[in-house]
Amino acid sequence: MTGRVREIWRHPIKSHGRERVAQVTLAEGAALPWDRRWAVAHEQSRFDPDAPGWAPCREFTRCAQSAALQAIRAQTEPEGGRITLSHPDRDDITIDPDDAGDAARFIAWAGPLSNPDRALPARLVRAPDVAMTDSDYPSISLINLASHAAVEAQLGHAISPLRWRGNILFDGYDAWDEAAWPGKRLRLGVVELEVVEPIRRCMATTANPETGQRDAETLKALNEGFGHQDCGVYARVIHGGPLGEGDVIEVLD
Repeated sequence: MTGRVREIWRHPIKSHGRERVAQVTLAEGAALPWDRRWAVAHEQSRFDPDAPGWAPCREFTRCAQSAALQAIRAQTEPEGGRITLSHPDRDDITIDPDDAGDAARFIAWAGPLSNPDRALPARLVRAPDVAMTDSDYPSISLINLASHAAVEAQLGHAISPLRWRGNILFDGYDAWDEAAWPGKRLRLGVVELEVVEPIRRCMATTANPETGQRDAETLKALNEGFGHQDCGVYARVIHGGPLGEGDVIEVLD
């Protein structure tokens, strides 16, 4: 059995915008280029800008606590290092995240989209050469569109697969086949990945990526319909190279 890569997505600022790309070049031991390159440290965060490194998601403002963030879109200009962000309730903003003035403008822009009952966004941060993935290792997240369809059936209505905030959306496999993949290798075109673990889901997935409103009980659907709270898998890149939409996916072992 083989599948195909249908969509590739990156999220340049963790929980603050998504961008579809037709092709990327993956590197061994690294996350998707420009994915979770920056994160928004909240006012209670212990992220140390003087010794920057990977930090767990609890140190950052994210969609699980602030549903409106789910509706942010991003468009990057890798050569110029700039990102344009849009949201249905905010004017578009274009920033260089590494510029202090632009970073401050972004925090002011994102503030009204953040839950006022939780720690508010304080600063835009980055750890050189480290992606702020939810896993404590550089990961690529894969979403099986058949599993997504099974969740839709359990809910009784359609939802966007972008709720899962995955990097690679694929089809061609049966629902939940990916549950047996941890420890196995996948070939995607010329790229090889090692699947590490399932992705346990949080409240972020209850929010609509078009509106930023919570409108689907995804966690209840997973638990009651399938006896778990997982959707998708995390993988490591073990052999890099170009990856594009339409590339064939094969389970190697």
